[in-house]
Amino acid sequence: MKFTDKDSTQIREIGLTPEAVTRQIDMIKKGVSYTNLVKAATVGDGILRLSEETQNRYVSVFEDHRNHLSMVKFVPASGAATRMFKFLFQFLKSFDPERDTINAYINKHKHSGLAIFFAGLEKLPFFEDVVHRLHEIFSDFNAFSYDKKRVEFIKTMLDENRLNYSSFPKGLLPFHRYKQHVATAFEEHLFEAALYAMSNKTAHLHFTISPDHNKIFDDEFKYIEEDVEKQTKTKFSVSFSNQKKFTDTITLTLDHALYREPDGKLLFRASGHGALLENLNALDYDIIFIKNIDNVTVSKHHEELAWYKKVLGGVLIEIQRKAFDFLKAIDQGDVDEETADRILEFLTDTFNLDIGDALSALPLKDKIAFLKNRLDRPIRVGGIVKNEKEPGGGPFWVQDNNGNRSLQIVEFAQINLKDDIQNTIVKNATHFNPTDFVCGIKNYKGEVFNLKDFVDEEAYFVTVKSRFDTEIKVLERPGLWNGGMAHWNSVFVEVPIITFNPVKTVNDLLKAPHQHL
Repeated sequence: MKFTDKDSTQIREIGLTPEAVTRQIDMIKKGVSYTNLVKAATVGDGILRLSEETQNRYVSVFEDHRNHLSMVKFVPASGAATRMFKFLFQFLKSFDPERDTINAYINKHKHSGLAIFFAGLEKLPFFEDVVHRLHEIFSDFNAFSYDKKRVEFIKTMLDENRLNYSSFPKGLLPFHRYKQHVATAFEEHLFEAALYAMSNKTAHLHFTISPDHNKIFDDEFKYIEEDVEKQTKTKFSVSFSNQKKFTDTITLTLDHALYREPDGKLLFRASGHGALLENLNALDYDIIFIKNIDNVTVSKHHEELAWYKKVLGGVLIEIQRKAFDFLKAIDQGDVDEETADRILEFLTDTFNLDIGDALSALPLKDKIAFLKNRLDRPIRVGGIVKNEKEPGGGPFWVQDNNGNRSLQIVEFAQINLKDDIQNTIVKNATHFNPTDFVCGIKNYKGEVFNLKDFVDEEAYFVTVKSRFDTEIKVLERPGLWNGGMAHWNSVFVEVPIITFNPVKTVNDLLKAPHQHL
């Protein structure tokens, strides 16, 4: 595929090369390489279930080491809140008050989500703000009919000339209503971080946000900083970064021609959360907690959430110390056959590595080199919850083209669900990945790994999107939690469902973990 001189200039302006874009085109044409699932990970077969006594021990390990380690909470927060309100936009577009009542509309379309929304209106965190704005706009609002009040309520939430909530970054949307104030997800993350991502009385947080939102996030932090620090007796160091332009990817038409905008320019799109590997790769901390922006609760659950974060942190610290001791011994030349066997046992038992029998035939020198390669990697400890049929992915045993088996987080988009065997494995999966990780990204010398060395480049996605009524093919980089961390050493630990409270639609804000009263 040939690029014009203008194309080549545009490509280089975003930090790519024509050769790199050509590789992207080839990947789109090739399509998704489906993951070959062997079986779902279960408790005792890839997932650890920890007793209360063991949890207590890991929390003690974490508390003993926390002030000797640098820590940060990494929060992907780039998304706008638009999708939260999708069904409300559809309602406004299709509801005709001349022909239907709201109740008739709900019954006709079997729209349970709309019924839940209207039933829970007064529990929404922004209910009072919307009503206040309605009375500013309509002096006779109280005289409106039941249906008109509710239609105008939604319009006031969403209209760009009113409150315009759908344009907010999700992190700054009102999430939780307390007696004295309404908190955003951003604010809740600060309170949480003070409990488990704090070292030496300072909590570090890093949010990945859209460039359009830089100022409003910065302003929000300045607005709440003093109050949150006073309540938590913790100093906060908050930093932000944007998705790198050079991680954007090319788009094609459905017949694999270059898609061009009306002005003739190529269209590049943000390439999914896998692009955030670049942001993660720029951090320099001993421990990184990862949690999505919308996965928060009201304050009464914070202590319980922090407990399980400390458990995961303690697991990471203990495993990492053992790995570092082995790596030091290797570099010092203190590894004999017996020690090599202990390293192999550690890798097999801790990280569920299926190394096989081939290692036994190797000379000691080659065996040690192999073991060092498998040991000297970033480590992630993932919190895994029981399957609630949420969209996303989960922990599975997979097999690559060489017959090697490993334990991975696999997104459903990577699985050929039309295959009966693969579909059955997914349906029988007992656990789900809620994007809850504690990561160690340094080697025993304190040097940060180049995380790009541990990506499965074949674990990319090809999706179809719409652009000006034209369907286009879009390339997404290997997901941060699956392909982006495919060659990390991983441990999965069962945690309770209270740790997973995403807000995918506005109705999720009506659920108990988001209700203070």
